[in-house]
Amino acid sequence: MSTHAETPAHVRWLSNLPELRSPVLITAFEGWNDAGDAASIAAAHLADRWDGTALAEIDAELFYDFSTTRPLVQLDENRRRSLTWPTNRFRACRVPGATRDAIVLLGLEPQLRWRTFCEQIIETARALDVSEVITLGALLADVPHSRPVEVYGASDDERLMAELELEPSSYEGPTGIVGVLATQCRDARIPTASVWAAVPSYVPGAPSPKAGLALVERVCDVMGTSVYSTDLEIAAASYERQVDELVAEDDDTAGYVADLEEAWDDADEHGDGIAVDEELDDDPETLLAEVEQFLRDNDT
Repeated sequence: MSTHAETPAHVRWLSNLPELRSPVLITAFEGWNDAGDAASIAAAHLADRWDGTALAEIDAELFYDFSTTRPLVQLDENRRRSLTWPTNRFRACRVPGATRDAIVLLGLEPQLRWRTFCEQIIETARALDVSEVITLGALLADVPHSRPVEVYGASDDERLMAELELEPSSYEGPTGIVGVLATQCRDARIPTASVWAAVPSYVPGAPSPKAGLALVERVCDVMGTSVYSTDLEIAAASYERQVDELVAEDDDTAGYVADLEEAWDDADEHGDGIAVDEELDDDPETLLAEVEQFLRDNDT
C-alpha cells in the first residue's frame, strides 16, 4: 500500500492506494448525460465486478445547490439520524485478465463550479498516475429497443483515435459535465475518450440495463478483458420484454417502433448503419447528429 503525495483541495481520501498497473480512470455521472441511467449502471457494474475498493470522495459542499439536490436523512437500527450527501466516489479496481487496472468514478453531475470540480478529478488522476480517462454517457435517440445498442465513441487524442478506431468530435453547442471533463483532461494532456450509448427516446424514464451492458462490453474491449454480466444480460432481456408489452399497448407507438426497426434493419443489411456494440465507430456521423440534437433539446 502507498500513501498519497498530494491531496486535491476538495478530495477526501478514504484509504491508501493499492498498487495499480497503469490505471485507467472510468467516469460516469447521473443526470443530464445519463439517459436510461445507462452510464451509471455500467460504471457501478464494472466497479462491483472488479471488487472496487472505496478510495476517495469529492466533497459535495462547493458543487451542489442543496435546495435542489437535497441530502437524505436516514435512521439506523437505534433510530439515530445520519445524513447522506451527494456522492462522487473513486473506487480502485484490480482488473483480472488485463494488463492495466482501473479507477471508477461514479457520481452525480454537479450544479456549481464545474471547472473546479473537474480540477479535483484531474488532480486526483495525476496523484494516482492515471494513464488515460474514459468518460461514459448515454443519450435519447431514435433507435429501436429490440435491436443491438448503438454505441458512439470520440477522442481528441491521436493515439487513442488510432488504437480504438475513433474520430474527433465535431460537436458545437451546450454540453454536460462529461464534455467539460473531457475538454479539461485534454488541456491537461491526459488522453481521454468518450463512449456514449443510445437509449430509445420513447422510453425516456426507464432505466436501460441493455444500454448499460453495451457500455460494459465496450469498456471491457478497451481494457482487454471481460466481466461476469449474466445479471445484466437477464435484466436487459427483461427490459426488452417489458418495452415490447408497453409498445404493444399503443398503436401509434407500435407503428413508430416498427418504422425504426425497418430503418435499422435496412441500414444493417447494406452495411451503412451506425455503430453498434461490436463496432464502436464504423459510421459516427449519424449518431453524432443525434448526440447534438439530444444536447440541444436538453439545454435548460
